[in-house]
Amino acid sequence: MPDEPLKRGVHKPILFECAWEVANKVGGIYTVIKTKVPVTMQTYGDRYTLIGPLIYKTAPMEVETQEPTDPALVATLESMRAQGVKCLYGRWLIEGAPRVLLFDTGSQYHRLDEWKSDLWNLAGIPSPPNDHETNETITFGYLVAWFLGEYVAHQAHTAVVAHFHEWQAGLAIPLARKRHIDITTVFTTHATLLGRYLCAGSVDFYNNLAYFDVDHEAGKRGIYHRYCIERAAAHCADVFTTVSGITAWESEHLLKRKPDGVLPNGLNVVKFQAMHEFQNLHATSKEKINEFVRGHFYGHYDFDLDNTIYMFTAGRYEYRNKGVDMFIESLARLNHRLRQSGSKTTVVAFIIMPAATNSYTIEALKGQAVMKQLRDTVTEVQARVGSRIFEHAARFHGEGRTEVSPETLLSAEDQVLLKRRIFALKRHTLPPIVTHNMTDDANDPILNQLRRVRLFNTPGDRVKVVFHPEFLNSNNPILGLDYEEFVRGCHLGVFPSYYEPWGYTPAECTVMGIPSVTTNLSGFGCFMADSIHDPSDEGIYIIDRRTTSIDESVNALANSMFDFVNKTRRQRINQRNRVERLSPLLDWKNLGLEYEKARILALRRAYPDAFIGADEDNVEEMDWGFGSEFPLSVHASPMLRMSGLATPGDMGTLTEEMQHLETSDYRGLWPRHGTGEDEEDEYPFPLVMKVRSRTSSVISGASTPGGGAFKSLSVHDLQKANAALSQMNGTSTTTQLA
Repeated sequence: MPDEPLKRGVHKPILFECAWEVANKVGGIYTVIKTKVPVTMQTYGDRYTLIGPLIYKTAPMEVETQEPTDPALVATLESMRAQGVKCLYGRWLIEGAPRVLLFDTGSQYHRLDEWKSDLWNLAGIPSPPNDHETNETITFGYLVAWFLGEYVAHQAHTAVVAHFHEWQAGLAIPLARKRHIDITTVFTTHATLLGRYLCAGSVDFYNNLAYFDVDHEAGKRGIYHRYCIERAAAHCADVFTTVSGITAWESEHLLKRKPDGVLPNGLNVVKFQAMHEFQNLHATSKEKINEFVRGHFYGHYDFDLDNTIYMFTAGRYEYRNKGVDMFIESLARLNHRLRQSGSKTTVVAFIIMPAATNSYTIEALKGQAVMKQLRDTVTEVQARVGSRIFEHAARFHGEGRTEVSPETLLSAEDQVLLKRRIFALKRHTLPPIVTHNMTDDANDPILNQLRRVRLFNTPGDRVKVVFHPEFLNSNNPILGLDYEEFVRGCHLGVFPSYYEPWGYTPAECTVMGIPSVTTNLSGFGCFMADSIHDPSDEGIYIIDRRTTSIDESVNALANSMFDFVNKTRRQRINQRNRVERLSPLLDWKNLGLEYEKARILALRRAYPDAFIGADEDNVEEMDWGFGSEFPLSVHASPMLRMSGLATPGDMGTLTEEMQHLETSDYRGLWPRHGTGEDEEDEYPFPLVMKVRSRTSSVISGASTPGGGAFKSLSVHDLQKANAALSQMNGTSTTTQLA
C-alpha cells in the first residue's frame, strides 16, 4: 500500500484522559487526576477532556452539565445517543473546571454478551459471567473505543492523544489498536493487579519477582481475565508508563513489557510567604492533638506534653503491605531503648486505619467529655476570678492594701466545683489502646501484635499507642481534626511499606513540612533517594527493606525513631524547615512536564513522518500549543542529584543500570562517573528516546473505520503481530494481543 500523506497535525493535539476515578472517588487515582487538572488545563485548555463512568450517586454533585461546542464531539455524541448510549457531558467542578464526559455503562449492558464474545475472538481474553467489576470494565472499554472511533472519524485534521490509567480504563487500548482507530495511546499503571494480590498473600515478592509463573499465579487467584486486560493494555499502548521506579521493575516482570518511563505523582503545592507561617500551623494543630491526649490519658496518669513526640502512620488497612507489622515491632524496641536510657520523653504513636467497628468505646468518649467539663468549669471560674480582681482594682482609692488575697478570689463554691471536676477525671484502669469497639477484636492483626509485644499504655511505657480505626474528620467526637490538621500537628510520619507503588502519605507530609520515614520499596522512597543527596539530612528517612533481613530493617527503623526522639526542639524546627524546602520536587508544576514528554513520545511513535527532519535537540522547542513553559530550574538547596537540565521525574526513572535489565527500548538518565563508556545512545530525558514504530497493522496517519478506506488484517498479519507481542525472554504467552 503506498504511503498516504500526513493527515493530522501533531503540534496542538487533542487530549482525552480516561480513568475509572474521573468524578468518582474510589482511591488514590482520584487524587492524581484531580490535582493534576490545573497544570493540564494550563497546557491544553479546552483541548483536554476527561472520560469516566457515570455514577448517578455522585455525578450530579461533581459535574455541571453543559452542551459541547466542538462540532466533531457534537456529532459523535448525537450518533451514540441515537443508538441508546446514555452519557453526561459538562464541566467537572474542581479547580481548573475541565471538560468531562461520563458514560452510563448500564445503558449498554444488553450488548455485554456480544462484546465479551468479540473480546475473546479478537484478543483471546476470557470473561467469567459473575465478575461485576470485569463486566463494568468491558462495557466501559467498548464505549470508550466506540467514542474514540466515532470522534476521529468526524475530526480528521488534528492528532488525538488518549491517556489511560489502570486496567479498568485500559481495555479501550487493544480495541483501538485492532480497529485501526487513528489515535496515539499512553497507558499508566499505578500498581499491577498481580503485584497487589501476591503481596497480600505474604510471599517473598521482590526476591522472587523474576521467577513467578504469572499466568499460573493469576489463575490461582481468580484474576486471570483481569490480568489479561491489564497486560493487553500495556502491550498495545504506544507508550507504557508507571508511577515509580519500583513499579516499573515490577511491571517489567509481571506484565512482560519494560515501561518507557516514569510519571511520578505530584501535589498542588501552596508555598507560604514566610517560613514561620507553616511552623505556626504546626503549633496550632499540635495544641488540638494535645487536647485529645489530655482527655485520653490524663486521669489514668499524666506526662509532660511539652516533652512529647507525636508519630503516626495512616492509610488503607493493609497490615503487611503498609508495614504496620514493622511499625509496631519497632515501637516496642523504641520503648525498650527509651526506658533503658532513662529518657523522660514520651512518644504517642497513632495508627489511623479504617477497620470494621461497632461504635466508639465508652472509655474514650468519657475521657474527652470529663476533660471538656473541666475546661468549661475552669473557664467559668477564670471569668469570675477576673471580675473580682477588676472590682478590687476599680474600688482602690489610694488607701489600704493593693494586694489581692487568694482566699478572696476563689470562693468556696468555686473550690467545690473544681474538686468535683478533678475527682471526675480519676480512673483506675489503663488508657484504652483503641478508640472504637472493634467488630472482631480477638482476630484483629494490629491489636494482636500490640498484645504480643506488650504495648499496653502502662505508666512505665515511654511509647503510648492510640489505634483509631476510622479516617479522620473534624466532626469526630473523639479526635476532631481533619487529616491535614492532624498531619501538621504531628512530629513524624512513619510509613515502612512493603508494597507501595507511590505513597501519597509521605508526600503529603513533605509538602506540609513534616519529616517522614519511608522505605526503598515505595515509589516515593525511591524517588527521593534518586532526587536528593542524603535524604535523612533533609528529614526523609529511607529504610532498606530490599537488601536486608526483616530484623535488620526493624532495627534500622527503631534507630531512626530513637535518633529523632533525641533531637532538641530547635533541631526539629530546623528539620521541618528543610523538609518543607523539598516540596517543589513534588509540585505538579514540575512533575507535569513528565506527562507532556510521554504524550510527545506517543505522537512521535504514531506519526513518525511528522518528525522527519526535526532535530532531536529541537523537539522540545517546537510549538506544541502548550500554554506556558515549565520551569527548568529547581530550588538551589537541598543538594539535588541533577546533571544539566532535567526534571525531578528524570531522577525517579527506572534505568537499566539500576536494575540490570537488558532491553534496548528504554534508556533513562543516570549519572555515570568514571565508567568510560560510550554514551552516545543516552538521551537527556527518559521519554525522548529511541522511537519504536507501532505494529505493522497501524499506518501513520491512516483513516479510521467510517472515515475512509482502511486495510484489514490478514491471517498472516495476525500471526506476525501476535508473535512480536508475545515473545518475551524466549517464551510465548497465552494472551493473543495482535
